[in-house]
Amino acid sequence: MRLGKVVGQVVATAKDPSVAGYTLLIVAPLLGPGAEGEEPFVAIDLIGAGRDEVVLCVQGSGARVSAGTAEVTADAAVIAIADSVLLHNDLVYSK
Repeated sequence: MRLGKVVGQVVATAKDPSVAGYTLLIVAPLLGPGAEGEEPFVAIDLIGAGRDEVVLCVQGSGARVSAGTAEVTADAAVIAIADSVLLHNDLVYSK
């Protein structure tokens, strides 16, 4: 899983039918080695996240985590919205 911040949204009227009905979010990586310099990525939203929210994402085959997304053509999915983040016992984020 990756921790990231929702920084935008992609609107695409022409797309693969497997992603129809899903919101496509632009997520900037947070924490971890090299996260600051990493490029944002697009993820399908499975939970209704919004701009500026800190989210948990899965990538690769993990993006198809549920029966409803097993056939989705995506390599990243937002699966949770963080309420708080503790790093080395320090609160670094709170909603």
